[in-house]
Amino acid sequence: MHVADSHDLIQVHGARENNLKNVSVEIPKRRLTVFTGVSGSGKSSLVFGTIAAESQRLINETYSAFVQGFMPSLARPDVDLLEGLTTAIIVDQERMGANSRSTVGTATDANAMLRIVFSRLGTPSAGPAFHYSFNVPAGACPRCEGMGAVTDIDLDELFDREKSLAEGAITIPGYTVDGWLVRIFTASGFVDPDKPIKDYTEQERHDFLYKEPCKVKLENINMTYEGLVPRVQKSFLQKDKEALQPHLRAFVERAVTFTACPECGGTRLNQAALASRIGGVNIADACAMQISDLAEWVRGVEDRSVGPLLGTLQRTLDSFVEIGLGYLSLDRPSGTLSGGEAQRTKMIRHLGSSLTDVSYIFDEPTVGLHPHDIERMNGLLQRLRDKGNTVLVVEHKPDTIAIADHVVDLGPGAGGAGGTVCFEGTVEGLRRSGTLTGRHLDYRAGLRPSFRKPNGFLQVRGANTHNLRDVDVDIPLGVLVVVTGVAGSGKSSLIHGSIPKGAGVVSVDQGAIRGSRRSNPATYTGLLEPIRKAFAKAGGVKPALFSANSEGACPNCNGNGVIYTDLAMMAGVATVCEECEGKRFQASVLEYRLGGRNIAEVLAMPVTEAHEFFATGESRIPAAHTILSRLADVGLGYISLGQPLTTLSGGERQRLKLAIHMAEKGGVYVLDEPTTGLHLADVEQLLGLLNRLVEAGKSVIVIEHHLAVMASADWIIDIGPGAGHDGGTVVFQGTPADLVRARSTLTGRHLADYVATERPA
Repeated sequence: MHVADSHDLIQVHGARENNLKNVSVEIPKRRLTVFTGVSGSGKSSLVFGTIAAESQRLINETYSAFVQGFMPSLARPDVDLLEGLTTAIIVDQERMGANSRSTVGTATDANAMLRIVFSRLGTPSAGPAFHYSFNVPAGACPRCEGMGAVTDIDLDELFDREKSLAEGAITIPGYTVDGWLVRIFTASGFVDPDKPIKDYTEQERHDFLYKEPCKVKLENINMTYEGLVPRVQKSFLQKDKEALQPHLRAFVERAVTFTACPECGGTRLNQAALASRIGGVNIADACAMQISDLAEWVRGVEDRSVGPLLGTLQRTLDSFVEIGLGYLSLDRPSGTLSGGEAQRTKMIRHLGSSLTDVSYIFDEPTVGLHPHDIERMNGLLQRLRDKGNTVLVVEHKPDTIAIADHVVDLGPGAGGAGGTVCFEGTVEGLRRSGTLTGRHLDYRAGLRPSFRKPNGFLQVRGANTHNLRDVDVDIPLGVLVVVTGVAGSGKSSLIHGSIPKGAGVVSVDQGAIRGSRRSNPATYTGLLEPIRKAFAKAGGVKPALFSANSEGACPNCNGNGVIYTDLAMMAGVATVCEECEGKRFQASVLEYRLGGRNIAEVLAMPVTEAHEFFATGESRIPAAHTILSRLADVGLGYISLGQPLTTLSGGERQRLKLAIHMAEKGGVYVLDEPTTGLHLADVEQLLGLLNRLVEAGKSVIVIEHHLAVMASADWIIDIGPGAGHDGGTVVFQGTPADLVRARSTLTGRHLADYVATERPA
């Protein structure tokens, strides 16, 4: 055997990132290895924080110092030895940038290829390829500058037509009848303050809404008068929406509407680009087609001059269809893709790649996938492996764990109770191992013995958002409803597009939480407030001392716990603050104690430990205990109170939001795939929580693919039968028992197989 062939293992010795406790593993190369374990057991710390991070750092070190200056600085992970690493390609669930100029087409190079095809074959030609791009002036519509939409102000959100100014017609926040902002209108002489706005003359209406700035005298003071619309534009729309106070931001979201640009019809392109056609189809038509249809259209375009290019474009579009994204269109803004869709879109690049002997690292690739789609995803993972690549997958779904060549199970618990390897070996070995994952691998939730009766219905009539086809459906209230169907069938369009926002509806998604590096679960949930007050009361000092964002902050690092050093042309580095040793507080603040612990020690506690700590004795804080109960309820018992929000996964963010919303008076809870990132054992806990909400009189509507959640539902609404224009209709509504009996839909067949092999843990 050649010595070069002996390097067929990735060896990790003594990994200590985050909660890992001196972990050592040997991972076979050119095989598919799945990492399992409860949420917070250390999977991501091992796979992303150690193996991927070191691979990335070593690659960066091969560049010159000049090039490294433009790259983020990466510290070496806390590990004794890493050997046999290969180039790592990380395919994660980070949402794609919400830049409004980025679309599915621009993100995957499909647009670039289409532009060349149109520049060569389109008649009349608009010129070189960049003349077909909406992101450069040569191709962009001049009116909307390639954005496809223009902003419009909804006048009904600014004033009540039935009232006069004196009666408080203006409904903009801050415009009170006796305040200066309204008095300038009433005293201007341009409008009658006692006449309802609907009765204004044409001139009055123009002066009220659009008059150019001019000087007027108000109680002998010279002031500038201008119409209401330009005034709103200047005071609200020219500011960063995210920086506005919540009530002002809500007003802007209500009042400003984006309408398709009248000049380009929302296509973003100028007239020359739109006039250029291949067989009657222009580039905007091509980008608006469902990708599966576009693939067929490209097959029909024949021209030897661009033959190789058409072949590459064809393969890219076919990859979309194969990966289960054939229902998207190239003009879909990439910021609107879900985490799972974004991850699969990123995979497109790698499927056609000729690279071998690299490590592909996936973070829950089955997220957002129906059981039917998981089979296809498994095939793709195996294809990447069979090309001679090492495939590492962090995953919870038994269907994907089942195809692993090698399994690493971390645990046994989460946070401080995790961080060790419980099992390493084959899937069969895992089944026999008796670990939490091994025991749950064949767990099947049984159908409910009896189904709860609804206490009313939410009527949806004629829903046609996106691909829905005039759907009429009655969503039962007071029970657990699961809405399911393949990815892209129209589930989210039905629920988010048709359930009225507002009173009593609490919608909890996986979107990012607003907050900086300084935000953590304690600040976000309001937990820090009662804790600071208790520390202040015990020590006879001000509560502000116990905030790392206020007076108690370590002056050396401003309460960050780390110092960010700018190294000019070299990449900046973050080092732990020497003065507070990363604790974020001044030394004098840490002398104050509550129940024997200082504030930094309390913030380092995981939720479960803090829950006990604040329950009794001198550290008893009922308000804090209540919030911590909710966090434990949603399965976040392992996260520490001071963990930066920026480090939470999509599923963790959703559960954190759910914990906060549980305190609200909402009557209808809408959850979007709450099992994301949950171990099989945690799914049971989540089901317990959902059922408790229903027992407490709430209505719970869940968009979900997890078969255990479907089995536990009172009512199922199945959307389909396929994705995109092959979906958009209700293919089944009724109890899970009826769905299993009928086996009439894809979902029904998978659920029937699932409950037929019922082996409760």
